[in-house]
Amino acid sequence: MFKQSDIREHMEVVGSDGQHVGTVDHLDGSSIKLTRGDSKDGKHHFIPSDWVERVDQHVHLKKSGKDAKAQWKEAA
Repeated sequence: MFKQSDIREHMEVVGSDGQHVGTVDHLDGSSIKLTRGDSKDGKHHFIPSDWVERVDQHVHLKKSGKDAKAQWKEAA
């Protein structure tokens, strides 16, 4: 089990398949806002924190990188 406070800015977010999903910009309520710097479309994206499996030096998701990118929300 992880605590949201374990998720910090600039941590790498990886899918269950080890694929890079993004980099944490900051927590926004119960969502993780990813930086736009490594986003192909140059926009911020949000993923729900309930997708997180565990946190160590990275944020590990329960979903594959492909699934996470297909389901993330785009910032307005």
